[in-house]
Amino acid sequence: MWRKWIPLVLLVPALLVAALLWREWQLVTTEPLALTEARTMEVERGDSLHRVARRLENEGILANADRVRYWARLSGRGDEIRRGEYRLEPGMTLPELVDKLERGEVVQYRFTMVEGWTVRRLLEALGEHEAVKTTLGDVDETELMPLLGYPEWHAEGWFLPDTYSFPRGTTDRELLSKAHRAMRDTLEETWEARQMGLPLEEPYEALILASIIERETGAPHERERVAGVFIRRLQQNMRLQTDPTVIYGLDPDDFDGRLRYRHLRTDTPYNTYTRHGLPPTPIALPGRESIRAAVNPDDSEYLYFVSRGDGTHHFSRTLEEHNRAVQKYQLGQEIELEAPREESNGD
Repeated sequence: MWRKWIPLVLLVPALLVAALLWREWQLVTTEPLALTEARTMEVERGDSLHRVARRLENEGILANADRVRYWARLSGRGDEIRRGEYRLEPGMTLPELVDKLERGEVVQYRFTMVEGWTVRRLLEALGEHEAVKTTLGDVDETELMPLLGYPEWHAEGWFLPDTYSFPRGTTDRELLSKAHRAMRDTLEETWEARQMGLPLEEPYEALILASIIERETGAPHERERVAGVFIRRLQQNMRLQTDPTVIYGLDPDDFDGRLRYRHLRTDTPYNTYTRHGLPPTPIALPGRESIRAAVNPDDSEYLYFVSRGDGTHHFSRTLEEHNRAVQKYQLGQEIELEAPREESNGD
């Protein structure tokens, strides 16, 4: 008789064990992490899921790390988690977290390279970003390109202004290399779509001109018109006479933000008042629109422009008209340039 009860005796413990395992499974898969607000978590190289779970348990975020080990074995999950910084949100469950770890869905930071920045300002901003790993030290624009693999190049202008996303720990070198590749691709593509007959012999000259356009105007609708002024000046062998190039070539210790007559008469490779043609290198980081404008200028007859004082410019075809515009828009301003403004753009 007692033999009839043997299966039942064996079945009851098995059912209890199954019920306990099911409860554990349910707790692991449905119970949210103990979080009241979002936070980040770092997964180091070589970390296992159980090691991560143990840290979360020690921090009071996870109830039982051993449950995670059993769940991972039974479900076949968590064998290949990726290192990096992860964001934990209130209400997140363990399977949702493991999904992130397996996909490598790390926290993304953003860094914006601003149109018109110099390389010097770019390097300063990279050094100030809390998620960028600094590897270049105090390198300046004359030393940078050899470190990126281009020993013959000058760094100015060669990084495309844009907003770049990246995980914590990305190096300054990696971000600069990415921005450099983007600039090379953009310049190549834009050069292929250029107008014919421009007085520009190679893409690098377009990059130089684009940097001047970038520094001369912040008004998008003016870029092609400013480009047209400079293209026509080059075609007619007129000096560009643009203040931003002069400023770029000055010793920072000799410039307090106010351009003076003596600056315009001091010859440097970047002084477009004393030298014909383009300066030897870009003077800033030009954006896509300025690059497009440089190789697709307008076809007007303007040869001069002067600031209206509101971020836009007045454009003139003749020197006489330009001089009248200077009197109108700079009247009442403190003007230290006492020499005649022949062939000057008035900036």
